[in-house]
Amino acid sequence: MYFAALLARTEDGWQASDTDLDNVETLSDFADLAREASVDDDTVLVFIEQEDSWFGIVRVDGEEDPRIYLSDASAANRSSYGALLVDEILGRDDAEDDDLDTLDLDGTEEGEPEDEEESEDDGVAAAERVPAGPLGDQGILADLGIGAKELTSLSEDALTEIADTLGCTEVLEAVR
Repeated sequence: MYFAALLARTEDGWQASDTDLDNVETLSDFADLAREASVDDDTVLVFIEQEDSWFGIVRVDGEEDPRIYLSDASAANRSSYGALLVDEILGRDDAEDDDLDTLDLDGTEEGEPEDEEESEDDGVAAAERVPAGPLGDQGILADLGIGAKELTSLSEDALTEIADTLGCTEVLEAVR
């Protein structure tokens, strides 16, 4: 089960709202959700959490490119929304993966030599491996008072700890 919420910074503080992820299929969809909640192109944070196994933050500041952080990439990669964010951070492109025309019979791309390191290891292709632990922009909340070291050491109730630091615990808990 997922929990997702939007935190939008306003002149009066932070406003929180829960969000439905049913129509989210790309990072652009996350960014569009955030921009719709934005007041005067200010900062919007999209929080997503799956049953205390991982959490992610997508930060949108006006029209800038979204920034992403995941607490545990390998756990996130086992879920649909988490995998979408992992793919974005790692620069994987689903369209490339689906294009069978550029593959040789041995499974390598045309013109590329087969590399020992990219062979299958323990049943998982090297290209599919995801690092365990945090992944993405660890400085995503630094200007809001949560540095990289603090972010990577957050406990199971990380979203509440982040909300405490931002001073918006009550508004986040209201949408939980």
